Amino acid sequence: MRQLLLATLLATCASLVPAHAGLFDKKPEDAAREASQAGMSATTVWVDASWGFRNQGAANELSRTHQVFAGYGYKVVGVEPYIENNDLQGFFVTYQKP
Repeated sequence: MRQLLLATLLATCASLVPAHAGLFDKKPEDAAREASQAGMSATTVWVDASWGFRNQGAANELSRTHQVFAGYGYKVVGVEPYIENNDLQGFFVTYQKP
């Protein structure tokens, strides 16, 4: 229950940050490595969907990001789409170490 509350809180806080914030402008490899080195038990990252094909491109990028974070021992606990003007911009993805 505590993990669910934490994931919900992180996803909610992340949804208040503008999509192009510098905090989320990192490659998955860099974000995962930095979170792991900092000993973070949970982290939220931005996965952009505003380039190319939003359906397959976004799915591929989500899968790649999940794989990178899994390599550092993180599991997905939340995926929140960010829609602006009825257009999918990307996803806030929260990862947590068990």
